[in-house]
Amino acid sequence: MADKTIVCKDCGKEFLFTEGEQAFYKEKGFENDPVRCPECRKAKKAQRNNRDRKF
Repeated sequence: MADKTIVCKDCGKEFLFTEGEQAFYKEKGFENDPVRCPECRKAKKAQRNNRDRKF
């Protein structure tokens, strides 16, 4: 496996999907490459967590 350059679907910025990350994804059984950069993934997760916290 070689590092892959992917374009984020949210911000359009290129990010690197490293060999180590690819191995991790494969180990976890994920079949698709990420579509968001790490920053957008973090923001999306925070948004999801805030939405789920209804008191």
